[in-house]
Amino acid sequence: MNFEQARFNMVEQQIRTWEVLDQDVLDLLMTVRREEFVPAAYRNLAFADVEIPIGCGQVMLKPVIEAKILQALRVGRSDSVLEIGAGSGYFAALLAARADWVRSLEIEPGLAKLASENLER
Repeated sequence: MNFEQARFNMVEQQIRTWEVLDQDVLDLLMTVRREEFVPAAYRNLAFADVEIPIGCGQVMLKPVIEAKILQALRVGRSDSVLEIGAGSGYFAALLAARADWVRSLEIEPGLAKLASENLER
């Protein structure tokens, strides 16, 4: 699978069409490799307009929802962010690219481990 082409298609065909027009958000979605935060069994769905199971009954949100949230938050370089529910760590990685400081908490030990490992990479 050509992840770069799939990422480009996600941004152009899904994200922009839902009125996510903040260029910083679009650039960030092109930079942070979503496929690296998706469980291996679902990697080919990393850019699809679907929720992806990550274990413990939790899912990664659809890419467009993540983009809309990130655009609405308008996180800046001087902001500190507390994220409740680390999931796979992907959204924490997006936040960390925009904020001064991010702390992500996860109640499920399996997901905390997954997020931690993903973010370390």
